[in-house]
Amino acid sequence: MHKSTTYLIVILLLGAITSGCIEEKLGQTATIDKTAGGLTPSVTNQSQSILVYCGAGMRKPMDEIGLLFEEQNGVSVIYNYAGSNTLLSQMELMQEGDIYMPGATYYFDIAREKGFTDYEQLIAYHVPVIAVPKGNPANIKSLYDFTMPGVKIILGDAKATAIGKLTDKILEKNGIFEDTEKNVIARGATVNELVVYISMNQGDACIIWNDLIENNDEIEIIEIPDNQNIIKIIPVGTLTFTENKQISTKFVDFVASPEGKTIFEKYGFTTYPNEIQ
Repeated sequence: MHKSTTYLIVILLLGAITSGCIEEKLGQTATIDKTAGGLTPSVTNQSQSILVYCGAGMRKPMDEIGLLFEEQNGVSVIYNYAGSNTLLSQMELMQEGDIYMPGATYYFDIAREKGFTDYEQLIAYHVPVIAVPKGNPANIKSLYDFTMPGVKIILGDAKATAIGKLTDKILEKNGIFEDTEKNVIARGATVNELVVYISMNQGDACIIWNDLIENNDEIEIIEIPDNQNIIKIIPVGTLTFTENKQISTKFVDFVASPEGKTIFEKYGFTTYPNEIQ
């Protein structure tokens, strides 16, 4: 069986087992973005392929980067998009694949400590912002409005995705975690799910990455002041169990190249290094 076909079968099975679950509260239901996770095999008839475990929040720029890399190198790029921690669990179970790109260095540091990674580049910043439905029906103006009685808050799952874990830290930093938790009606397994929830007006507010609101007329954003916020850096690197070390390193360097970072900027990211921190 071709290696890329094997990857597809195994990851699809793992996705069914390890993908984050939606926690629902107060009898509320939430719509899941079915395009937020899973694989995007751009080309399947190539003689060589690489598997990239990638946080769902980077899907748009990475899809475009993958197509360019395939055109230039004749290598099929297969993406497994999911929450950063979900991907980490899959890698630990599979011990296969070539590239890891989580939404924050926190997860990459864990992967390095486990001996899963051996080469790294820093790509862009992930800046958390408050997202509200168009028109801001709950009149959310700041993080502290998350604690108002009757407000419906949707957050990322801290056990599955980078934005979920970071959101909890931001709320704790500002002393409002417990009061906000009382208003949480659902948690999403990927940041893309949060975008769908708010776009469909299923909640009054959530916290997402600022780059995800590009060309979305159904969402408005409220910036979080620097002294209240926590900004993260997006890394990408090779896995120690890759069987395609040379081409995997070439892919990582391509993502970190001026051409790759220009694509990230196209989708609203601030690339690394920058004066943002």
